[in-house]
Amino acid sequence: MKNTPEHQAGSEDRYERGYSYIQSIFGATGTQFIDRMKVISPDFAHHIVKYAYGDIMSRPALDLATRELAIVSALTALGKAPEELEIHIHGALNVGCSPSALLEVIMQMTVYAGFPAAIHGMQALHTVLTARGLSLKTLEEAQ
Repeated sequence: MKNTPEHQAGSEDRYERGYSYIQSIFGATGTQFIDRMKVISPDFAHHIVKYAYGDIMSRPALDLATRELAIVSALTALGKAPEELEIHIHGALNVGCSPSALLEVIMQMTVYAGFPAAIHGMQALHTVLTARGLSLKTLEEAQ
């Protein structure tokens, strides 16, 4: 999906644009996450779609792969959003980030967030790569 939205569009256009981004980045995993949020609070789920994806993720200055790397970095540093981190690692792979780039960005977090946060990030990366039939060991041997 190209990052060329019209940011002055109305609220429903923002929601539709955001939902489209979620589908293109995460597929069914993303829409299922939004559906789970709707059960808790439909209004909150609407804001996630409209603001986070309809307004922010759709801005044209960064491509989706760069945005996903930044999100994986932030979630790794936070160290308290394991489900979201795994979803965004899947999303990063879906939009063209290499497993090696994800490995490096998580490793970089040892400097800024500490080893415990990076360990959780590595565990999330391992979980996602294993689900996709890939291995961290294979990635490190290739470097």
